[in-house]
Amino acid sequence: MGWIGEQIDSIKSLNVRQVLTQAISLGLIVTSALIIWKGLMCITGSESPVVVVLSGSMEPGFQRGDILFLHMSNAPIRAGEIVVFNVDGREIPIVHRVIKVHERQDTGEVDVLTKGDNNFGDDRLLYAQGQMWLQRRHIMGRAVGFLPYVGWVTIIMTEKPIIKYILIGALGLLVITSKE
Repeated sequence: MGWIGEQIDSIKSLNVRQVLTQAISLGLIVTSALIIWKGLMCITGSESPVVVVLSGSMEPGFQRGDILFLHMSNAPIRAGEIVVFNVDGREIPIVHRVIKVHERQDTGEVDVLTKGDNNFGDDRLLYAQGQMWLQRRHIMGRAVGFLPYVGWVTIIMTEKPIIKYILIGALGLLVITSKE
């Protein structure tokens, strides 16, 4: 039967206590990952401290598949910074460079205009209808570092969901059948 048959036989040979122990171990792994993520959110001040570049709009600086690390401080946003922002009506955040900053004298609030390094024009066509500037509430964070190409795993699993399900199933099976 091969490897799959051996794994099924291994699962059948487990008693209830072993299955519960393995399930608790799996739960601890998932819980630990969530705690680490929430901790990173608190430390960085960003709702998403890590993002994957999904398009080529920031080439040559960032390639599709690069992972960006974000931080959101209270310091003013300046032209030239790379920010990740959400636009009303769009699900996926966008990574682009700030090209103009408009500070309101009466309130001190800052509005920004962005552009992809590899794009011809600014991002006003990407913003919500009638929106000319991004406010601070739209900005998720500033890029403070990156890992090249590591995000391809996420892109592949998003574009080919069957790979994601196979990987999750294999990892779950591995956790359940491990003897330690």
